[in-house]
Amino acid sequence: MRMPMNQKKKHLYTGIVLDLIGMASFFIPGIGMFLDIIWAPVAAWFMTRMYKGQAGKTAGVVTFIEEILPGMDIIPTFTLMWIYTYVIRKQKTVEAV
Repeated sequence: MRMPMNQKKKHLYTGIVLDLIGMASFFIPGIGMFLDIIWAPVAAWFMTRMYKGQAGKTAGVVTFIEEILPGMDIIPTFTLMWIYTYVIRKQKTVEAV
């Protein structure tokens, strides 16, 4: 499946922003754990919408677990999924004209 180049960049930028949101609760003492309970299912939902198929479903589960476990917020799961999708798997992209 070919994706336009702008979609590739959009996934990267969106993923970085979502990773930063997930990491923000790590730095807020007291209410960070409460925010993680809310953020974990939201982050998993975003992951399954950004990346389709079995890889997206698996990444959604991993994202949920990573966000719900204390101290794991520092892992950039959205960025790692982008690397897996566009670098490791080397999903073909179409150059934008």
